[in-house]
Amino acid sequence: MRNVPGSPMDSPHSHIFAQPAFTRRTLLKASSAILTGPLLRARAGAPYSDGVAVSNSRRLLTGWEYYRGNLSGPWDAWRTSKQAAGNFIEWQKVQLPHCFNALDAADPDHAYYQGPGWYRTTLQINNPYPNGRTLIHFEGAGQKMQLFVHLDRVGEEHIGGYDEFTVDITDAAARATAENKGKVPIAIFCDNSRDLEMIPSSQSDFCLYGGLYRHVNLVYVPSLSLERVHVFSDVQPAGTANVSVHARLYNPGSLTDSVDYSIRVTGPDAGVVHSSSGRATPWKADRELLSFAVDNPQLWSPGSPSVYNCEVTLNAASTTMSVGERFGLRHFEFVDHGPFKLNGERLLLRGTCRHQDWAGCAGAVSEDLTRKEFQAMKDMGANFVRLGHYQQSPEVLDACDELGILVWEEIPWCRGGVGGERYKHQARTMLRNMIDQHRNHPSIILWGLGNENDWPGDFPTFDQAGVRQLMTQLNALAHELDPSRKTVIRRCDFAKDIPDVYSPSIWAGWYRGLYTEYKSSCEDEFKKVKHFIHAEWGGDSHAGRHSENPNTGISKIAAGQGTDERSGDYLASGGQARASRDGDWSETYVSELFDWYLKEQETMPWLTGSLQWAFKDFPTPLRPENPVPRVNQKGLLERDATPKEGYFVFQSYWAEKPMVHIYGHTWPIRWGRAGERRWVHVYSNCDSVELFANGSSCGTKKRNSQDFPAAGLRWEVPFHEGENQLRAVGRSKSGSSVTDEISFQYQVQTWGKPARIEVREVARNSGSVTIEARLLDNSGVLCLDNRQRVSFRIAGSGNLIDNLGTPKTSRVVEVYNGRALISARTFPGESIISVQSEGVPGAFLKV
Repeated sequence: MRNVPGSPMDSPHSHIFAQPAFTRRTLLKASSAILTGPLLRARAGAPYSDGVAVSNSRRLLTGWEYYRGNLSGPWDAWRTSKQAAGNFIEWQKVQLPHCFNALDAADPDHAYYQGPGWYRTTLQINNPYPNGRTLIHFEGAGQKMQLFVHLDRVGEEHIGGYDEFTVDITDAAARATAENKGKVPIAIFCDNSRDLEMIPSSQSDFCLYGGLYRHVNLVYVPSLSLERVHVFSDVQPAGTANVSVHARLYNPGSLTDSVDYSIRVTGPDAGVVHSSSGRATPWKADRELLSFAVDNPQLWSPGSPSVYNCEVTLNAASTTMSVGERFGLRHFEFVDHGPFKLNGERLLLRGTCRHQDWAGCAGAVSEDLTRKEFQAMKDMGANFVRLGHYQQSPEVLDACDELGILVWEEIPWCRGGVGGERYKHQARTMLRNMIDQHRNHPSIILWGLGNENDWPGDFPTFDQAGVRQLMTQLNALAHELDPSRKTVIRRCDFAKDIPDVYSPSIWAGWYRGLYTEYKSSCEDEFKKVKHFIHAEWGGDSHAGRHSENPNTGISKIAAGQGTDERSGDYLASGGQARASRDGDWSETYVSELFDWYLKEQETMPWLTGSLQWAFKDFPTPLRPENPVPRVNQKGLLERDATPKEGYFVFQSYWAEKPMVHIYGHTWPIRWGRAGERRWVHVYSNCDSVELFANGSSCGTKKRNSQDFPAAGLRWEVPFHEGENQLRAVGRSKSGSSVTDEISFQYQVQTWGKPARIEVREVARNSGSVTIEARLLDNSGVLCLDNRQRVSFRIAGSGNLIDNLGTPKTSRVVEVYNGRALISARTFPGESIISVQSEGVPGAFLKV
């Protein structure tokens, strides 16, 4: 096997081609195949003219095959079954992006796959440039990757699953074309096996996905091309912005003839702000091409995310190419021992945290789903997001730039301690790449250096001094690469003096203490550092589980014992009393916790902001005992983006568009004594809300955020046995109104222990059926507060729609208010679904 070596990873010219994110709007005029990353456009021998674009890149979406497992080498990817002497390898047709773990990350019975996998495809190379270079650009691949052009390994092994990188296949492709009748066979090896000398640690509370789960692009560039364009800005409070444009070349042939370049900058209104041109001999590393001032700049902010565009055109080696970059002008400050300011005004950072994951595709999240998720975040009223715990896809940062969501982005140094030189090298390289690739995004304000780096376990000895040493190196590197932004870490008290901004661990009301201790906990921690922020708070909720008394079990919890998460607190057993162990995991409890935190934050003028954990439920190998096994259920949305009740609590505090939401849209049966009054909570940002129960007004109440719970929008209402209807009408100060309605059953019968399982069909669509399992006592009464596990199985021609990580798509799941649902695909012929639960006879249903 022939090897084509790459350059060292620490070099800025390693296989990291110019891949900043940029909109399609300004440059895409004539091609549907241009990348969402850099728009590299050129015509051989002809100058660029507006409105004419020649596609020089395309996404490699189709024509791929995948094999889960290891091969003996690249020849195994191409030899026929006859050549394999009967040891035939069965390949599966797939479309990219593709993740090894799309359907096993939330498998309740088995841990997700961690190991090798191979992809193969065949390319036709049609490079339009004389002596041009042919590149394959990866937006991310997990967690290690090697590229083979036929039998040649090209470039170094890429280590790290989240940063972008590019491999130049020009020479190897030329050989392969000659050897394979004009075709270029491509094989890619990915591996997400456990490796103690890699980040993130396998102790991390999320899955380390494998595969080509982000886009792969075929890119053609001239023999001398633009590798990177950076736009630096310095906005003065007086109103002037100083802007400089820097560029880096990709010049593998070491060409020396002079190059011409031109720069055109347009404002948010598309008007030309500045244009100029110049000539230079080819340069190495970054070079400043232009600096200029912008008077009266349109500042970027969450309320007005104004963006500028910079287009750099390079004329070299008889070819012309253009690269576009988007940037924003804004200035921010973390006030010493005080709040956060954007463009000179205090802004409370209202944030959440996000893993790149989705039901049914795991890490291979499409652009459409990404946009849907961030639009939901913006609709909730969030202005800040932490991309935990790794660099995320280019379209994520594009969405934040366009929607006006500030960003904390971090490298995946998460838990486990600190390893040897390979480990540290990876951390430094991923930080360098993240900043190089994403620094133009105006949404980013914080570079994260690590998370929970006080968590031991990956090495025989926990090296606290080594953690501090690496953290210090990373902090210095971040400031060297980007002096305009701040650094941050979360939960590592012995290193909190190193970064610019620090978040301690505060989980009042979940892992430790009571939620009423939240404000005092923040005040105590605020005094210990110069720049305080609070990342990760909230609690788990099992979607569809509700409670008439959500504080059951909370009375066991002692106050005044601290509110920080400690070793083992995430486990379902052991340790001291805490809501995560002794609470009911209902949406009701966690909604009240959210409500308390949010109303307290309005009374903390010194607070920079906070980030709730997490926006969506996501898989984790560490939590097999959860109600949905192997899923962290702290999301405001389920894993498929279905909103939980807590989402609307946040919306009632943060959103500007009038809204009203009656708690309990997924609570089909409430319970109590006949004639007993039951609380109804309404979450709204309107000035006042009137509630109607079964057609009669229960009165109008004014919203007061400090009147807990539900900001005073709560009523005690008597329900009748059977069906009840509620309607809420919210009225804003401007006179506009919004309405919400729900209906539910009210059960007055009491129940005993579960004695049997009732299984019934509740819905049937073309090709699928939904069934419900209900736990009943000896009298046939539904056990509404029951939480035990049930297990679904199917025999026959159908199959369960499972392993998607939601309460309705897990074949093993805790019941929610005594019931659980699952769907199955149906085919010609009979199927039998069984339901089992400990201590109760099993039940069966023919479908």
